[in-house]
Amino acid sequence: MNRGPMRSALLQVLVLLLAALIIIPLVYGVLGGFKSTDQLSSNAFGLPDPWVPENYTDVLGSAEFWTQLWNSTFIALVTTIIVVLFSAMASFVFARFAFRGREAMFTLFVTGLMFPFAVAILPLFVLLRIFGLLDNPLGVILPQAAFQLPMTIIILRGFFRAIPGEIEEAATLDGCSAFGFFWRILLPMARPALATVSVLTVVFSWNNFMLPLVVFNDPGWFTIPLGVQQFSGQYASDYARVLAYVTLAMVPAFAFYAVAERQLVGGLTAGAMKG
Repeated sequence: MNRGPMRSALLQVLVLLLAALIIIPLVYGVLGGFKSTDQLSSNAFGLPDPWVPENYTDVLGSAEFWTQLWNSTFIALVTTIIVVLFSAMASFVFARFAFRGREAMFTLFVTGLMFPFAVAILPLFVLLRIFGLLDNPLGVILPQAAFQLPMTIIILRGFFRAIPGEIEEAATLDGCSAFGFFWRILLPMARPALATVSVLTVVFSWNNFMLPLVVFNDPGWFTIPLGVQQFSGQYASDYARVLAYVTLAMVPAFAFYAVAERQLVGGLTAGAMKG
């Protein structure tokens, strides 16, 4: 009995079910934002009748929403720059240089993956208060970068080690220094891997809720996740407006992923092939 077609059909059904689990809540949220709260109660799954675009336009006309969007974007970009810059340099050293204690130091970075973020929140808050970084974007950027470094170093080290040694030898014979090889040759070759870790870092920063909640008391520094919480509390009884806010808060993340999806998949595929 040929099980190939049956297995393929089952996989397709499974994919469709998973897609439905993702798409249906999104569609419900988008359409719910065009309804009134009364419509959500009486006609939860139907089309809006009448349509209420004011829920979206009120959010888009709010200065707080755009401030939170800028804060999230700024923190995510700076975090990503720090993570990619320092993890690339550290990965280059771990991958291309042999020195005593290298594996022990690399293991120390790896253990950072086993350190839950929630466990560190109290001592981290105390340190940030001592250094005066509360209500300061650096109070979010630096810890985020620190917690993202271990995974990024692991990804980039594997990619850098897969670069043939003959390329480095040829560059050295041409008078290229170690830093010159890293900057002019290795980084351009590692663009797929750098794009992958950049996407992962941006997503991690964009979705981070706990750290900004602890660091920021000034609403002027609130990020999108904090803005969603604040807006949900302010309009707790106006479910339609809350759905509109949540939908608009998701749009930048979807747009970024749509642009970066090819780079992300390409980087993971390249890493798998080289590994």
